Amino acid sequence: MGRNVIDNYHARMHRALVFIDEHLDEDLSVAAVSEVAAFSRHHFQRQFSSLFGVSLGRYVQLTRLKRAAYRLAFRNGHSVLEIALDSGFEGPEAFSRAFRRHFDQSPTGFRREPRWNPWLAAQTPLIQARSQTMSQTFDQTDVRILDFPETPVAIMAHRGDPAEIGETICRFIAWRKAAGLPPKVSATFNVFHPDPDEGSPRAYRVDLCAAMNRAISPNDPDVVAGVIPAGRCAVLRQIGNSDDLSAAANWLYGQWLPDSGQELRDFPMFAQRVSLFPDVAEHQAITDLFLPIRD
Repeated sequence: MGRNVIDNYHARMHRALVFIDEHLDEDLSVAAVSEVAAFSRHHFQRQFSSLFGVSLGRYVQLTRLKRAAYRLAFRNGHSVLEIALDSGFEGPEAFSRAFRRHFDQSPTGFRREPRWNPWLAAQTPLIQARSQTMSQTFDQTDVRILDFPETPVAIMAHRGDPAEIGETICRFIAWRKAAGLPPKVSATFNVFHPDPDEGSPRAYRVDLCAAMNRAISPNDPDVVAGVIPAGRCAVLRQIGNSDDLSAAANWLYGQWLPDSGQELRDFPMFAQRVSLFPDVAEHQAITDLFLPIRD
């Protein structure tokens, strides 16, 4: 079978996943999804599960539950009932049963104090399925060089196991709300400090940052003032899932940098979260990776 035939088949399945992302609030029957991919509804279930390793029904439910979990943990503007109905459940009882079955925690408990390790473990089938057709590839033309302006930021550092960063994100979101610095008015950045030589998750560090131009209140002990310095940067845009930026970062370091002839500045790689899931569909989330380079 030729490469073009395989690519066309995967492109049709990719359309199906995009359709699911964009219509989580609507009916996602076999007939509706198979029509988007231009496959027969009589065979689509087997085609889907054979390629992605998970049934269409379970994939849809996992995708809805992931969005629901993000809304519960990071967005307080919707009630559990609203989130349940938006997730395709008839009421909070059915939603609670499904949520508990997948994440070993009730929706209310997850909103109050998320346990991220069971949640991450439940994402494995979804991550593996999406990697089949939704992994982004890059080439040299995807990188642009720009002069980044000096940007004062408020910083909340996460130190320790990256699997537990969700807790720090929750605290940072709460601080931003109290400070009047939501993402709509204050750009969101992450600064990725060098990986620890010993490889211990406990030594992991990333800074959660919000752009700001006023002093940090002295009653915010977990938030400090900092600056992302001005300078030239190579910028690579990742579109889609931004939970794991390692593939894009490795491509920048391993392929773009050696071919570019550029030299790195003495500041870590950082990212700007241009648009965030669940505010947009997951395949529409945008993250810009900045690699500081010398003049």
